[in-house]
Amino acid sequence: MDSLQKQDLRRPKIHGAVRASPYQPPTLASLQRLLWVRQAGTLNHIDEVWPSLFLGDAYAARDKSKLIQLGITHIVNAAAGKFQVDTGAKFYHGMSLEYYGIEADDNPFFDLSVYFLPVARYIRAALSVPQGRVLVHCAMGVSRSATLVLAFLMIYENMTLVEAIQTVQAHRNICPNSGFLRQLQVLDNRLGRETGRF
Repeated sequence: MDSLQKQDLRRPKIHGAVRASPYQPPTLASLQRLLWVRQAGTLNHIDEVWPSLFLGDAYAARDKSKLIQLGITHIVNAAAGKFQVDTGAKFYHGMSLEYYGIEADDNPFFDLSVYFLPVARYIRAALSVPQGRVLVHCAMGVSRSATLVLAFLMIYENMTLVEAIQTVQAHRNICPNSGFLRQLQVLDNRLGRETGRF
């Protein structure tokens, strides 16, 4: 797979368009429509969705040869734990990579938002390392891990929630559960107030 360049993954720019009104936070229904209607991406075991940032599933996380081939240096497991994707640091013993595990349930009532900032900081630090390449995964690579990647793009790449979804979906189909979407809406609103988007 050819490595994507940052300019290939930037938000699409619409020339001649002017933002007529302040940013309007999306409703849950509009986010769900966006996720279901706009299926431009793929659903491989692993996809690069931002320069050196990959989204994947449990299969990708266990494929050590693929991780080496892609030059993955850091892994965020959003489905860590004995009864989920039980890899952990021991699984990657002998490999030159760092591991960060979160025991999150893909359940609309699970509060994943408490991990938004710590994981975003971890991803940012990993990407700032020379040749740093990060895999964020869960079981299927569409809900828990996708939510964490969206939060990273919103926090550190100054994207709105809609822009983050569009950016990721251009490369991988995702489907965060309704509870995670609500948590991302809260983040979007908070960041919007802090940055003056509205």
